[in-house]
Amino acid sequence: MVLIWYTQTAFQGCIPERRNFRLIITVSRDTILPVRTYEARLTEIQLAAGEGAGGRLAAWIDCPPSAIPAAGQYVLAYAPRDPFSAVGTALFCGEASLGLKTSARGFLAVPPFPASWVPGTPLVLRGPLGRGFSLNGQRLALAALGDTVARLLPLAAQALQRSDAVTLFTNASLPALPASIEIYPLGSLPEALAWADCLAIDLPLEALPGLRLSLGLKKEDQLILPAQALVYTPIPCAGLAECGACAVPARHSRQPRTTERRTFWLACKDGPVFNLDELVW
Repeated sequence: MVLIWYTQTAFQGCIPERRNFRLIITVSRDTILPVRTYEARLTEIQLAAGEGAGGRLAAWIDCPPSAIPAAGQYVLAYAPRDPFSAVGTALFCGEASLGLKTSARGFLAVPPFPASWVPGTPLVLRGPLGRGFSLNGQRLALAALGDTVARLLPLAAQALQRSDAVTLFTNASLPALPASIEIYPLGSLPEALAWADCLAIDLPLEALPGLRLSLGLKKEDQLILPAQALVYTPIPCAGLAECGACAVPARHSRQPRTTERRTFWLACKDGPVFNLDELVW
């Protein structure tokens, strides 16, 4: 099977370059079958909380509990009736419900998603896929360096269920959050390094080179606490073809993928969550 994906992001030296190109992915049936798929439906379109009247839209996805991605994981969603949905859309969870206390089940998918998806659109979900967060500590620091905190919220919910202390550092717009979550601007993040037991970061790939500055670290400084980062970048093939469009610069703490020119991880398969000491930043 050959899949053709059009995009405006090209991989060049581990940092995206904006330009038009066509990606052709060839996969075999054996490549697709081992991962479970689920029938789902988009049931509601919501204005993403905290984004204001001109904000982006979020989508409630009705699906079985086993299809809900864990914090940091994703599912690949296809709309069978959409001719442009051959490759699929990576969806991250911003809020989940197992239907235990209400009739609702499924999760709130973090934008973006195709504009052609409307309430009632049937979907096929493949996954959950990728590595999620695996941090444990009684004092959790969260840092969102991009334009949304949504992908960190499931991790915050888990910590609050354990009665852990949670502090969020961001300059992004915020939804309504529990009063037990302390909120600070991103500029206060260096102060968290001495307080927190662990640190979870959400950042776009292009922000990775500036992460050391955001943490208030000099070139020779080392982090003194466990830290993981969700590196957000387009995931066109979701691991089906190892196309390289989601490559992230890597260190050698695990067994990274290599070419003649560079060493890298694939966010679709090796991530999208990485231990920070696995990355070049």
